[in-house]
Amino acid sequence: MTDQRDCCWVLTGPTASGKTSLSIHLAKAFQCEIICMDSMQIYRGMDIGTAKPTLEEMDGIPHHMLDVADPRENYSVAQYQQAAEAVAQEILRRGRQPLFVGGTGLYLRALRHPMSMGKVAADDALREALQQEADAPGGREDLHHRLAMVDPDTAERLPVNDVRRVIRALEVYQLTGVPFSKQPQMEEAARFRYRVATLTMERSLLYERIERRVDAMMEQGLPDEIKGLLDAGVPADAQAMKAIGYKELIPALRGDVSMEEAVAALKQNTRHYAKRQLTWMRREEDVCWVDSLSTDTYEQLANWYTQGAENHDD
Repeated sequence: MTDQRDCCWVLTGPTASGKTSLSIHLAKAFQCEIICMDSMQIYRGMDIGTAKPTLEEMDGIPHHMLDVADPRENYSVAQYQQAAEAVAQEILRRGRQPLFVGGTGLYLRALRHPMSMGKVAADDALREALQQEADAPGGREDLHHRLAMVDPDTAERLPVNDVRRVIRALEVYQLTGVPFSKQPQMEEAARFRYRVATLTMERSLLYERIERRVDAMMEQGLPDEIKGLLDAGVPADAQAMKAIGYKELIPALRGDVSMEEAVAALKQNTRHYAKRQLTWMRREEDVCWVDSLSTDTYEQLANWYTQGAENHDD
């Protein structure tokens, strides 16, 4: 049976792999509007450290899901999924092509493989008790650890701050004695089809680009950006401030370590993050891997996306 769902394009890959410039090229050629798929670019005021595209880099292409959250709030995967899907639907309604761009694999997983909240009826009293635990200092971490003990598969899939789903998974387990991951019909149908391409490059070249990007961020004023957020009342332990680029420099701004040590940690953590991004994408099915430094990178991407449309039309 032919899948009649609308198709969204996805351009992902590790940090510093060249997603921004290629996405603009694709958007101009295929009437795309870009939807941010980066868990830190969603926060307002966090521009330099997240490598958020500038207005000049956007070059007139509409961008969505940037600056949608206050850095003081905990923005969950479920919130992103709901908002991003609504944006994609509106783009399609206008007759344009949604293009998701970013390296947050957890967001892509939520879009392609939505997690059902299960068929077990809710227990309001239990849910309220778990929520009170979550609201206590260190409560989110404690609940996530408890979930990992009884249902490691679900715990691996859910971040600590996705409290709503962590609570639901614990609720289902406590009510049934069966882990959430073993419940029937765990996965819902995705709202759209997704045509996914991932950028890659030789590891040493990627690491060189990462180091240059960090140096550029420092020159652009990353320490001042972080200081401004802290001065504005964003807690140092906020979810947003745990992002790479922010958590490393906060100790330096406090005088606990030197700025040189902080920058070295930032570069190392970014390299490790890029490696994890590639590992995550290797778990995804039906992905086109493209060397972003190839002479025909754009052509490979364009062919992959349009081939998907042609196959669907058949």
